Amino acid sequence: MSYPHSAARPVRIGVQIQPQYCSYAEIRRAVAQYEELGVDILFNWDHFFPVYGPADGEHYECWTMLGAWAEATSRVEFGPLVSCNSYRNPDLLADMARTVDHISDGRLILGIGAGWNEKDYDEYGYEFGTPKSRLAALGEGLERIERRWQRLNPAPTRKIPVLVGGNGERKTLRLAARHADIWHGFGDATELAHKHGVLDAWCAETGRDPAEIERSTRVFRRGPEEVGQDLVDVGTRLFQLVARSPDFDPAPVKDWLDFRDDVNKRLVAS
Repeated sequence: MSYPHSAARPVRIGVQIQPQYCSYAEIRRAVAQYEELGVDILFNWDHFFPVYGPADGEHYECWTMLGAWAEATSRVEFGPLVSCNSYRNPDLLADMARTVDHISDGRLILGIGAGWNEKDYDEYGYEFGTPKSRLAALGEGLERIERRWQRLNPAPTRKIPVLVGGNGERKTLRLAARHADIWHGFGDATELAHKHGVLDAWCAETGRDPAEIERSTRVFRRGPEEVGQDLVDVGTRLFQLVARSPDFDPAPVKDWLDFRDDVNKRLVAS
């Protein structure tokens, strides 16, 4: 089976720097290290507490950090994987993203999702609701963000890429078909091939060219020799790794960067 939606796209490597159990100085050093290595995108996440491990461990807020990254970097793209739609008024989030876009001279990616971590909601006073209500709010929020970007002065420096994360076929992938420049999903090559087909079908229904949407997945603890080519073969082009404190080990990232460069040479040659 061929995957024309990704045929012309190069492979890219993203690294999510987990903002927990460390100092911000360590995060800043990791950001500089990965940008120097040649990573394409850096991500953090949008939570208020550690996602695993000791619940009272060190942790840092998402968007304040992204503003600092905008000043601390010069080449790499960056963004949240993913910002929770529930935590901020969507018009405010659009303005925040536009501002960070300008600070960085157009390098922000707006990753966004419906939210899932009940502790974040309870501790910070947000209504948790249900998966159905949170997805409905995400759909409304994406439309509000797009409208607000058209009204802001100054406008964003570019069409800010939107990344939508999640595997749900009836709602999340439909939202991705309407709004996303990048879809981030989970699973092995077989499962992702199926999800890509569902996304393509939603694109056809909404009149969207599926080639406009980059396909992304997480490859934490899996090397390129294990899964890389299979994922490329089903159309995956953005590979997201995880960097954890205390050392934010660059060795796995280097392996994936070598894989990226090799595949991209072959894609160009073909």
